[in-house]
Amino acid sequence: MLLILIISEFLTFAVIRTHLKGHSRTRYYLTMLFNTVLSIYFWMLYLELNSFRGFYDEQIHIWLKLNFNGALFAILVPRIILIVFHYSGILIKIKEGGHMRKLTDAGFVVWLVIFGIIVYGTASGRFNVKTEEVTIQKENLHPDLEGFTIALISDLHLAGFYGHQQFLKKQMEKINSFSPDIVVNSGDFVSYGWRESKGMDTILSVARGKLGNYAVFGNHDMGTYLPDADYAEKELNIMMVGEFIQRAGYRLLVDDNVIIRKGEALISIAGITTRGRHGHIKYGNLSKALEGTDNANFRILITHDPNHWKREVAGRTNVDLTLAGHTHGMQLGIYTKKVRWSPSKYFYPEWSGLYRTSDQWLYVNRGLGVLGIPFRIWMPPEITIIRLTGHQRQTASRSEFSN
Repeated sequence: MLLILIISEFLTFAVIRTHLKGHSRTRYYLTMLFNTVLSIYFWMLYLELNSFRGFYDEQIHIWLKLNFNGALFAILVPRIILIVFHYSGILIKIKEGGHMRKLTDAGFVVWLVIFGIIVYGTASGRFNVKTEEVTIQKENLHPDLEGFTIALISDLHLAGFYGHQQFLKKQMEKINSFSPDIVVNSGDFVSYGWRESKGMDTILSVARGKLGNYAVFGNHDMGTYLPDADYAEKELNIMMVGEFIQRAGYRLLVDDNVIIRKGEALISIAGITTRGRHGHIKYGNLSKALEGTDNANFRILITHDPNHWKREVAGRTNVDLTLAGHTHGMQLGIYTKKVRWSPSKYFYPEWSGLYRTSDQWLYVNRGLGVLGIPFRIWMPPEITIIRLTGHQRQTASRSEFSN
C-alpha cells in the first residue's frame, strides 16, 4: 500500500506538470495547490493511523480508519484514474510524441467529479437523515392497537458519530417527537468492539418508548470483525456490548421475547441474535424466541439480517411484523420517491423499505450510521416510524414494496 501511495504522488505531480505547465499558469498553480493540500491531509491521516498504539476498537482509531478509507476513495482512486488516462494517451501517441490532451482533461474531470461526490456524501449525505413514516394495515387488528407506533433504528456503528455526539442526540430527540409506543433497534451498535460505545449510552437513552425500548445483537456486536480476537475476547466483547445496550435503556432480547400490553391488547416482541459474516450468517433459535407468543394479538420479531425473513419466518411462523436492518443500502444508490436502487439488492432481495407476503410484513431500515467508509451517496440514513391500523388505506405507503 505504501508503495502505491508514493508512486501515485510522484505520477500525479508529473501529470499536472506535463499537462498544465506552459499552457495555463493560473490552472497550473491552482491545481498544484489543490493537490498539495490533499496530499498533506492524506499523509497526516496515514501517519496518525499507522502510529496509533491503543486498542483497535477505540473510537478515535475507528474514526481514523473511516476517514482514511474515505481519503482512499476521494483522493487515491481519482489520482489513479487520472494517471491511467494520461499515460494511456502517451501510449496512443507514442510514435508522434506527447500525450492526448483531451484524454488527460477527461481524467481531471473524473477526478473532480469523484472527489466532489465523496466530499458531499461525507459532509452532507451521511447526516441527511430521512424519517420514513409507514402505515401497516392489518385486518382484524385489535382496537386498542389502532395507531400503535413503532420507532425503528438500526446499524448505528457508534464510532462513526465520534465528534458528532450532539447530532446523534438530536436524532434521539426526533424519535421522541413522534411519541412512539416502543423504540426498536435491530442491532450493530458497534463495528468492531465494545470500546466504540464509550459514553454513547447516555445519548441513546434519550429516545424512549412509552412501553419500552427493545434491541438485539447484530453480527458486528458479536466481535466478528475484531482482529485477532480469540474466543475469550469475543465472549468479553459480547458481555460488554450487552451491558452497554442495557445501560442505553434497551431490553436486550437474546433468542427470547417479552409480552407487553396496550389496553386490553397483548403484543409480543421477540428478538433473534445474528452471528457471522455475509455468506455465513447464523441465526439464533427462532422456535425458542417465539415460545409463548401464540396468544398475542400482534407479534413482532426483531432480527438483524433481512434474509432471515424468507429463510425462516415468512410462511413458517405466525409473526406479523419482522424488523431488520443490516444492509445500509450499501450506503450507495438511488433513492427517490419513484426510483429506489442499490447494489445491495443483489445480496439482499429485501434491502430497504416495507415488504409483504400474505399477512406478514418485513421492514428493512437503511441504518443510521456508516460502516467502513464515512459517506453515503444518495442513500440517506433512516429513522422509521411505523403505525398500525385496522382501517383500509386509500393509498399504499410510500416506503412499501410488494412481493
